Amino acid sequence: MASTTRKRQAEKQSPLTPSVMTLVSKAVTAEAKWTEKDEFLDVIYWMRQIIGIILGLVWGILPLKGFLGLLLFFAINVGITYLYYANFQKIDEEAYGGTSEILKEGLMTSFSAFLVVWIIFYSSLHAETT
Repeated sequence: MASTTRKRQAEKQSPLTPSVMTLVSKAVTAEAKWTEKDEFLDVIYWMRQIIGIILGLVWGILPLKGFLGLLLFFAINVGITYLYYANFQKIDEEAYGGTSEILKEGLMTSFSAFLVVWIIFYSSLHAETT
């Protein structure tokens, strides 16, 4: 029983598992060296979730609705992601499965978060009460 607990603690403190602060530091450093493919894709995934929530807030506060809101979300989300990995990080996209694989990483989850936040804020701020 004690050896199992020690193994779990060793796994949690393993130098191979990057801490959140290490990943954040790499994410905001231009042309950072990514030792593992999954580290960079995790940063892309979580960056997209933040973008989705922020855009949902903005779209909900502004009375933006319809197809224009959806189109702008996808254009901004994909555009920011592309600029981040191509111009800021300057990574070789072929090492990560190509441009399409990077641009698909976390897109639908981000879209879901965006829709939930957008609908909640729009409904609470701009819906007519009868």
